[in-house]
Amino acid sequence: MPRPVNKKRPAELEDAILRYLLKHGLAGLSLRPLAKAIGSSPRVLLYHFGSKEKMVVKVIAAIRRRQRDAFAKIQAKTYLDAYRNVWKEMSAPASEPLFRLFFEIYGIALRHPRRYQAFLRATIRDWLDLIAADLCSEGLNPQNSRIFASVVLAGLRGFMLDYCATHDRRRVDCAVDLWLNALIQNFPGR
Repeated sequence: MPRPVNKKRPAELEDAILRYLLKHGLAGLSLRPLAKAIGSSPRVLLYHFGSKEKMVVKVIAAIRRRQRDAFAKIQAKTYLDAYRNVWKEMSAPASEPLFRLFFEIYGIALRHPRRYQAFLRATIRDWLDLIAADLCSEGLNPQNSRIFASVVLAGLRGFMLDYCATHDRRRVDCAVDLWLNALIQNFPGR
């Protein structure tokens, strides 16, 4: 009699793979040591994910979902307060390992765009869609909301990259505050 399918297994594997990647990074990733470390096999990983690249893309997509869920819970009266709260969440000590992994994968994906095409598309599109949808709900037209969302996304990622590299909390927080104030002053439709 065949074993019943464990529908929770892909999510369990994603969590285990994420923990492994946070500890070891992506450079030089090989399925055999990964599978051994997480109590699986390369064949099972390929069955669930299709390829190493697709596995990485799915794990990063799971991280993005968790981040979006966390950011959706942020309550604020103004966009300025909302983006400040997003920055606090992004730059919290618990978030830094995720961003370090994200930046590593981003760099590898840029070097190998064909292999990581899905990641490159999704890592921009998903966040632009989320930010722009919020702006559209406030009455901003879709084109302007997407442009403004691009500025928000690029700014936050740039500051996070700086913070991960320098840990100069005071300087980066002051720069974020200056940027946010200028950003809100130039909010389209004001």
